[in-house]
Amino acid sequence: MLRERRNTFWTGTLWTSEAAMKKFMISGVHGKAMRKLATWCDEAAVVHWTQESPALPSWPEAYQRLQKDGRRSKVNHPSAGHLAHEFPAPQVDRTGDLVFK
Repeated sequence: MLRERRNTFWTGTLWTSEAAMKKFMISGVHGKAMRKLATWCDEAAVVHWTQESPALPSWPEAYQRLQKDGRRSKVNHPSAGHLAHEFPAPQVDRTGDLVFK
């Protein structure tokens, strides 16, 4: 999880199966939070893909996939960026490490 300024949050997870991911997505604390997403957020998007490697992708790679293959989540008060599916990239330094704000 990456938290940036202005209550911007990036999350990434790795799952062994799509079924396990979907079960988690709708259950427990995560499920409760997702039911409030439309009220809490003015921007939200999700992307998922299958890959051979068990290694997590870098934040820049995940961002590129979000821009290319992601979909917007439903929010009650969408920002202009949400409507255009244009989100600022996560902040990383020249070594590729995350810059936490």
